[in-house]
Amino acid sequence: MSHTSHPARPVAAAAGGPLSGHVQVPGDKSISHRSLIVGCLSIGETRVENLLEGEDVLRTADAVRALGGTVTREGEGRWRVIGVGIGGLGQPETVLDFGNAGTGSRLMMGVVGSHPVTATFDGDASLRKRPMRRILDPLVRMGTTVVEEAEGGRVPLTLRGPRETIPIVYETPAPSAQIKSAVLFAGLNSPGETTVVEREATRDHTERMLAHAGADIRVETEGAGRRITLRGQPELRARDIVVPADPSSAAFPLVAALIVPGSRVTIEAVMTNPLRTGLVTTLLEMGAEIALRNRRDLGGEEVADLDVTAGPLRGVEVPPERAPAMIDEYPVLAVAAAFATGETRMRGLAELRVKESDRLAAVAAGLAVTGVPHRIEGDDLVVEGLGGKVPGGGTVATELDHRIAMAFLVMGLASRNPVTIDDGAMIATSFPSFMPTLERLGASFRT
Repeated sequence: MSHTSHPARPVAAAAGGPLSGHVQVPGDKSISHRSLIVGCLSIGETRVENLLEGEDVLRTADAVRALGGTVTREGEGRWRVIGVGIGGLGQPETVLDFGNAGTGSRLMMGVVGSHPVTATFDGDASLRKRPMRRILDPLVRMGTTVVEEAEGGRVPLTLRGPRETIPIVYETPAPSAQIKSAVLFAGLNSPGETTVVEREATRDHTERMLAHAGADIRVETEGAGRRITLRGQPELRARDIVVPADPSSAAFPLVAALIVPGSRVTIEAVMTNPLRTGLVTTLLEMGAEIALRNRRDLGGEEVADLDVTAGPLRGVEVPPERAPAMIDEYPVLAVAAAFATGETRMRGLAELRVKESDRLAAVAAGLAVTGVPHRIEGDDLVVEGLGGKVPGGGTVATELDHRIAMAFLVMGLASRNPVTIDDGAMIATSFPSFMPTLERLGASFRT
């Protein structure tokens, strides 16, 4: 796994006719990462269906191989993992290069940091800017040694795990499923009970998947938050996993169908886990015509088909407590807000400052380039909707952030002038088929 860069690949999106048809989006990125990690820590063979084959997830697969697991692709979206079990990680012979994968790198720090191995983590220019200190702090309390780190607790960094990991009770300093999951993964290889306390509930895929694999894990509600307690050193059972469609990826054709006049689109088998449906809730409040039908269970997660019809939107206030349920969807929500009538205020977006880019600043810069009135007030983003008359035009700086890239390409499908992004290459980290998927619905892109 080598640290690489790429030449910029500008992409432009222009308005055309209505979007129509049925589409499927890739498997959920969060669950795809976790399926490979839990498969590695289980005894036996885990078969995964509908794995997201984006660059981020493939970097996690590479890391599992480097740590002694066997990962094999058996067909489109079909993968097989033979695990080494908890405590069975091998010493990696190469740097664990996660590219742009913030989730994969942070979760794997919890796994590696609780085993008696030494491993170096690295990534691309974007990942090297992202803070890791809030992951490292609880791991150090559990016995992990940070051998070396870049300034500010960033990658490249080297971790050495202890002979015996210390179980802790840890209250997360911010609503972050990555922090929680890193601590829980570390707690798997510690004696006794490890507890994570959340003041605000975050996505619970790690808890669900560990329970699916046989871990002794308890979840108790405490106000708006939760207390998760894990008994360490279980023997996880290899279980087959079906990855549902990623709601964060579905957000792009969803918003495109709402803002391109005359559109009618169905997005199939989208995960509707209550901790991931903040965007749909917000869009419904804005007056969006979205029908959830054919609700069903898929591999322990709730899914539904989304029928989406274009129509007018109105500005709303999005409460800060909703942020954990839609943290990755704010860039495309800002695009929807630009086409709405009236003001949309998105409150409590501090977490956006530590994503693949400073997403709050990147979204604001993109809105400025495309002629959308907006302002940042503390950790709030306020967008003045233009009632469907968005100027567009200009080139948006993506800051190596796939969600910024896709959000502003969606804007270009309905704005008066085409919207260009400076680099579309990073879209492959989470949604490699983004452009072909929207083109099948009638979208127009130019590279």
